[in-house]
Amino acid sequence: MVNIARFISRTDLRRLVFTLSVGAVGGALFFALNMPLAWMVGAMVFTTVASMMGARLYVLPSLRALMVTVLGVLLGSAFTPDILEQATRWPITLAAMLLYILLATGMLYWYFRKLFGYDKVTAYFSATPGGLSEMTIVGGAFGGDDRTIALVHGSRILLVVLVIPFWFRFTQDGGAGVSFTGPSLLGSAPIDIGILVLGAVVGTLIGKFLRLPAYRLVGPMVATAATQIAGVTESVPPYEIVFVAQVVVGSAIGARFAGIALQRIFRTMAASAGATVLLLVCTVGFTLALVPLSGMGFAPLTLAFAPGGLAEMSLIAISLGIETAFVATHHVARVVMIVIGVPLVFRTKQRVTAGNRTDSGR
Repeated sequence: MVNIARFISRTDLRRLVFTLSVGAVGGALFFALNMPLAWMVGAMVFTTVASMMGARLYVLPSLRALMVTVLGVLLGSAFTPDILEQATRWPITLAAMLLYILLATGMLYWYFRKLFGYDKVTAYFSATPGGLSEMTIVGGAFGGDDRTIALVHGSRILLVVLVIPFWFRFTQDGGAGVSFTGPSLLGSAPIDIGILVLGAVVGTLIGKFLRLPAYRLVGPMVATAATQIAGVTESVPPYEIVFVAQVVVGSAIGARFAGIALQRIFRTMAASAGATVLLLVCTVGFTLALVPLSGMGFAPLTLAFAPGGLAEMSLIAISLGIETAFVATHHVARVVMIVIGVPLVFRTKQRVTAGNRTDSGR
């Protein structure tokens, strides 16, 4: 018999069960109301409200990591054999992503410094349009306020995930209320489940070995995509597992605000809300410029450049049935560019500044 106490304390287990129960209720209600991305958004909204009301919520990091792996497999299953032909149109938009990151980071750095008085390190690592975990860790290591950085990015993801699905639902003809409709767990062939599990395990191990950013999602996504493109399988994860994954990921977003003073949450959310509006304006601007240049539609470009989380935005693409492979690939590229480039630029700037001080002191 497995000793659960080895993995989680009884207190944290109770908090976890309560958190997921709150998230499941929110997801079920949103699903009943035919809301877009119901299980994740409903769980996120309910747990965020509960956190602000003082509930001590908690999501086990390893559980979220497991569910992110499931989502990686789901994203990989959206790649089809004809995707290689479609990918020939992507270099322009992938190059534009780098310009988007540079412009957005510079704009938001000024915003956080001038309007909210953040110190240079906190403003810089709060300004990047992505990389919540990585920017929080690296920003804290460089002397920034890691709690503020985490809150800014967490609020950004919360707001974008709330806005984007509803915006598509009320402005586009696509069925924004459509939920993922894969096979049931009982209706899935054992061989298909086995291939998906193998892809998840192998992809995670290879991703970790290669030190890929967000390797728990990117690794399984690439491994599963390879089997799909090669024609080995056309299977997708059962819908029950996908819905559970959405509840866990949504609950984890809301649980980030647990234990933080309400005044600080609102103050940081206000700063993040303004930043998110600027990012969305930037997103629309890039989308309008790229539609005639890339041959891609407005909807997939908007989702590809929207400043939400990798897993969350890719899930929205799946829910709306909008070019999932294109959207997921661009968000992976965004995370890779940010995780590699942002700390490198900061270190370079520090060295240049230190060198100038040394020269001026001579």
